Amino acid sequence: MRKTDGLFKLLGLCLLAGILVAGVLFPIVGAAGVASNRASETVDSMSAELANVPPPLVTTITDSAGNPIATLYDQYRIPTAADQINDAMKWALVSVEDRRFYEHHGVDWKGTIRAALSNSAGGETQGASTLTQQYVKNYLINVIYRDDEVGQKKAQEQSLARKLKEARIAIQLESKMDKQQILTSYLNVVEFSRKIYGVGAAAQAYFGTTAEKLTVPQAALLAGMVNNPPFYDPWSHPERATERRNLVLDRMVENRKLAPADAERFKAEPLGVVPDGPSKPAANCTGAGPENGFFCQYVQDYLLTNGMSKEDLYTGGYTIRTTMDQNAQHQAKLSAEAQVRKTQKNVANTLSLVRPGKNRHEVVALAANRDYGTDASKGQTTYALPSDVSNVTGAGSSYKIFTAAAALEQHKVGIYSTIQTPQSYASRVFVSGQKPGCPQIGRGTWAYCLQNYGESNYGPSMSLQQALATSPNTGFVILEEQAGLGAVLDMARRLGMRNTMASNAANGGAVDPGNKNPAYSMPQQKYYGPGGISQNGLGAFTLGVSPTSGLELANVAATIMSGGVWCPPTPIMGVSDRDGKPVQVKEAACEQAVPEGLANSLAVGMSRDDTDGTSRGAAQAAGWTRPMIGKTGTTQESGSAAFVGATPQLAGAAMVFRPDSPVGGLCDGQGNVTPCSNGNMFGGKAPARTWFGAMKAILGDQPALPLPASDPAYEH
Repeated sequence: MRKTDGLFKLLGLCLLAGILVAGVLFPIVGAAGVASNRASETVDSMSAELANVPPPLVTTITDSAGNPIATLYDQYRIPTAADQINDAMKWALVSVEDRRFYEHHGVDWKGTIRAALSNSAGGETQGASTLTQQYVKNYLINVIYRDDEVGQKKAQEQSLARKLKEARIAIQLESKMDKQQILTSYLNVVEFSRKIYGVGAAAQAYFGTTAEKLTVPQAALLAGMVNNPPFYDPWSHPERATERRNLVLDRMVENRKLAPADAERFKAEPLGVVPDGPSKPAANCTGAGPENGFFCQYVQDYLLTNGMSKEDLYTGGYTIRTTMDQNAQHQAKLSAEAQVRKTQKNVANTLSLVRPGKNRHEVVALAANRDYGTDASKGQTTYALPSDVSNVTGAGSSYKIFTAAAALEQHKVGIYSTIQTPQSYASRVFVSGQKPGCPQIGRGTWAYCLQNYGESNYGPSMSLQQALATSPNTGFVILEEQAGLGAVLDMARRLGMRNTMASNAANGGAVDPGNKNPAYSMPQQKYYGPGGISQNGLGAFTLGVSPTSGLELANVAATIMSGGVWCPPTPIMGVSDRDGKPVQVKEAACEQAVPEGLANSLAVGMSRDDTDGTSRGAAQAAGWTRPMIGKTGTTQESGSAAFVGATPQLAGAAMVFRPDSPVGGLCDGQGNVTPCSNGNMFGGKAPARTWFGAMKAILGDQPALPLPASDPAYEH
């Protein structure tokens, strides 16, 4: 190289150094220019974001007693204070990344000029960024622009403008934070690969320990990774990780923070990371496990529906204390599995439990025979079986509750009044397509014909209370005619089927919530027959052919047992933010859905199912003796069945159905239910046994409380 070339290069480097200094100090020297003012505003704005945008933290979900059951996060991070970080970790990082950290004021001018000389001379590429500058860069990438690809690219681009802004922010930080604060903040924000951020999480995930207990070789491994976490990942690239760790140990020796003999001894040690990948909790509700996962899923769905965004939920570092009772959850799971094996294909058995009350309806358990999880070969599922509106099943005659309530409200009938219950009936109010034996009532329309189940002869009439226990179909279709389908639909919504009715559209729309499967179109207020449209609606609504949320059905029973007060079925006991301050959850207000006298009278009307009705056998087998309300339900061909009931302390609904392939029946085998062609399933079988089995164990030796007294206004 000619001397003139070297001279020009030296002059160029001096000019570069001058630009760097002037660029960093531009607000002080000649800051009157418009471009300078705008640049200064940009730097100030970025500095403010560093101060005001908190790093993502892990949200913890607990049971009602405060025991953690799951974690939700985008970045696994455990906040760690300065005195909770071993000095070995701090010195390992300083030694390998910024030896003059305690000497400079945010920008290492010696290192910058040295790097510029080396890079310009074609030597080893050097970055020259201080730990303070790296902190700025990492905060921009991992916090502020974590979901912004454009912002991340700008924060990492190799440009003089980016370096200048980064340097200026670093200088500002050094004027507001001491070295210990900067180092601790850096160690809390930096990535260690595989969604692990910060030294607290890294210590746990890599070594199963805390940042305070990190050994020198462990600290050296982690310090070496921050340069390029995926490249030095110890599970994917153990040789690279070992080489890098040993380099850090050498740098600690050079920095007089480690004796040479100790360094050589540490180099001989294995990496010592936990086997088979990092030890960290699941990032979603699968971490709640097979038993608690459905409850966790409902907590998440409930908060997202009530004003919280998923980003906030997964990054806010909240502690969410739920209403889940671990004993109730466990007993509900055991009872569901006792009736249907968890690995049984295409059969779900769910149990949802809600605590009645006039101020709150707390969900205490959401269980299923199937485990919550992602391994389909083990029968696992992440579909919210106990709480979502199933688009392939109905709850059968349990919907007769709504018809009875609507008729009571209009004083068409009292709980002790006699209603017609003929063995067969042809409705001219609700019409259908052509059916053999049904009278034609118009061009292209025929009467809606139905009969009571099997050969049972209920007689021509009985009391409404007896009808609720024995469930004759004809009697409730006649009541539905008298009350009007609109009133029955409205009653279903008021008593608790809020999402269920919205998903069904209640107006002839498709019933599946995503509106993706027209094969399951279930008209309710209108009937589309071959001769046109009848405005009278679908008479079979009272027979429970509509897709149903088991949780909402349980909440219906809770509403009845709460004197007619509906409250949202809440899984939330309380939420606190990352600083421990309470957070208000936006929940619907409780409301008096029906008059208290009506609700109490309906409860009395439903009080004989376990003694004289369709669930009698299950109640006797369980040794049930408590006062309760109950109603069974079974759909056509025994494709699904349900039992809903309550005591003053606890309400619940059990449902058994085919979640994967809806066509066909279910066969009850006293210990397992299987899909079949000619089903024998009824609400008084597996669903009732599930309900009684769990409730008997949960209530234990709690007092047997009486049901409320009926109101004379609704008796006759």
